[in-house]
Amino acid sequence: MSELIEGRNAVLEAFRSGKCVDKLFILDGCQDGPVRTIAREARKKDTIINYVSKERLDQLSETKAHQGVIAQVAAYEYATVEEILAKAEEKGEPPFLVLLDNVEDPHNLGAIIRTANLAGAHGVIIPKRRSVGLTATVAKTSAGALHYTPVAKVTNLVRTIEELKEKGIWFVCADMGGEPMYQLNLTGPIGMIVGNEGEGVSRLVREACDFTASIPMKGDIDSLNASVAAGVLAYEIVRQRLMVK
Repeated sequence: MSELIEGRNAVLEAFRSGKCVDKLFILDGCQDGPVRTIAREARKKDTIINYVSKERLDQLSETKAHQGVIAQVAAYEYATVEEILAKAEEKGEPPFLVLLDNVEDPHNLGAIIRTANLAGAHGVIIPKRRSVGLTATVAKTSAGALHYTPVAKVTNLVRTIEELKEKGIWFVCADMGGEPMYQLNLTGPIGMIVGNEGEGVSRLVREACDFTASIPMKGDIDSLNASVAAGVLAYEIVRQRLMVK
């Protein structure tokens, strides 16, 4: 599936036919009837709308005939959080979820989905805003894992964490200021949260967590790539799960 749909009729049809549009780009200041109709359809689906310059649209455009609107379409369908939990229940396993806070690099997201699959996580949860969606690059980098590992997109990560806590899931986030991960009990139903390299996990998300885990580092630089951090912490969870079987 193409990542981008360009032109007013094509974009409007994408919304009305139920395609999953991650982001909509509209020429800033363009307020004519067709564009207002497209924006209205986007709001119905709670799609993120970005009003951008003509230069930005021209840069994004593959056809050079965008007519002031470009839709970025997900390469894969999103799951729901309920479907991810149902997958854990079907397997008879305590839920193991991977949540990503502000991971905007498609290669990192793809690599994390691949790691989540190999570590036995039941699904990945990303926020609607400040996160890359399921683009073709993400799908390619996941090396097929997207076929097997569901990804849910939620409006508010903190609210989702609070709702999942009510279902008995504990949450741990990766943060340099936390306790060494080897000293934490990471067994049972768990959600693992990783932020981006620059800012890490945001304050509100960190405060919603039950544990904060640091990854021991002995080198001269002070942070790991997000996908590497996710892999290290995920496999500590795997190790502890194997120990209690």
